[in-house]
Amino acid sequence: MSNPGEADLTPITARRQLAEWFAAGSKPRAGWKVGTEHEKFGFYRDGYATPPYAPGGIRAALEALAVRGWEPILDDGNPIGLKRGGASVSLEPAGQFELSGAVVADLHATHAELQAHLRELHAVSEPLGLGWAALGFHPLHTREQMPWMPKGRYAIMRRYMPTVGALGLDMMTRTCTVQANLDYGDEADMVEKLRISLALQPVATALFANSPLTEGRPNGFLTFRSQIWTDTDNARSGIPSIVFEAGFGFERFAEWLLDVPMYFVMRDGKWLDAAGKSFRAFLDGKLDILPGERATMGDFADHVTTAFTEVRLKRFLEMRGSDVGSPAMIVAQAALWVGLLYDDAAQKAAAALVRSWTVEDIRALRAAVPRTALRAEHRGRPVQAIAADVLAIARDGLKARGLGEEVYLAPLDEIVSSGQTQADRLLALYHGAWRGDARQALLHTEV
Repeated sequence: MSNPGEADLTPITARRQLAEWFAAGSKPRAGWKVGTEHEKFGFYRDGYATPPYAPGGIRAALEALAVRGWEPILDDGNPIGLKRGGASVSLEPAGQFELSGAVVADLHATHAELQAHLRELHAVSEPLGLGWAALGFHPLHTREQMPWMPKGRYAIMRRYMPTVGALGLDMMTRTCTVQANLDYGDEADMVEKLRISLALQPVATALFANSPLTEGRPNGFLTFRSQIWTDTDNARSGIPSIVFEAGFGFERFAEWLLDVPMYFVMRDGKWLDAAGKSFRAFLDGKLDILPGERATMGDFADHVTTAFTEVRLKRFLEMRGSDVGSPAMIVAQAALWVGLLYDDAAQKAAAALVRSWTVEDIRALRAAVPRTALRAEHRGRPVQAIAADVLAIARDGLKARGLGEEVYLAPLDEIVSSGQTQADRLLALYHGAWRGDARQALLHTEV
């Protein structure tokens, strides 16, 4: 979850403002860019423990980066993130480091940004004895062994999560993802892109599966991170059927969001606990923790970030279905979606591929891939074969851009041709060379 942005104090006086907020994200094709976010687990190289916030842990890493020109982001006086230029570093609940990269023009810039970030992170982490592992789920520690960061909204979520799902605290503390953020041209373009990406998100989930170990043993899944989301908070996650209904657009999505229970409200630099309360009531000045006060556009923007659908609509589209993996896979995730959605012919081909898929089909596929990934079946076809079709479309889309970006699909080509995901390879090592020592997974996936 990213750091909060600047508050927009514009009062909400009409529902149309909510749809207009999304519409304001529309951009002409020439202005379409890409942003990539990824998370990673910190660990002490001596003993494999997860570093606490302090001493000698996450806070020290943040402070060392700040010396290199990053501006600290504070929560109640504690540094809990950094910003520089258009990029930021934020902390997930257990100290997972997240780079929210700047929006850039092409995948070459994404690749360069990632490499620069990792070099800088290594430089400050080595004196602290820290390493960083890119896995979808922590392979060693129990939930109780994971630390908690001093972020006000995480305290609210920590209390609320167990009331709406069995695995929410695991999502917060023991998962890491990679995300690509893409633009849309107008409302119609948003609708088509959102439908395509929701339909194909389970295929991406299978391709990027990288979380087969839990508490030192195989967990029976190839992407346990994906399985975690099925019992986290279903009122705000998954594949909302409204996206596939006739007449869907900015206004319908805004209305859907109003029925997503709230988490919090920020006032005077403090997070107020509004977990489970109604944003509709807030619009009418009937939120009991702020009696008579009506929501602002900044409140709505914060509320949008608490919807955890497989693809999230903001003023851009967030692709959220993939386990984090190697640096090459981090860039490949962005390459996949840019290839599918930033060339008109590729987008139309992708739309044609999924046009006959029903919401029930997509949800069934979503339910199948956590355990078997590419070996799952969809309407009688193995996901591996569907992924090959998707990659072919993405490659054509990238080639049409004429920038040589198709090279970043190479790790996905190898996964599809072999049928072996990152998770399959980790399990082979666990049962083979590692002789059941899951600690090796941290070193093997170090970025």
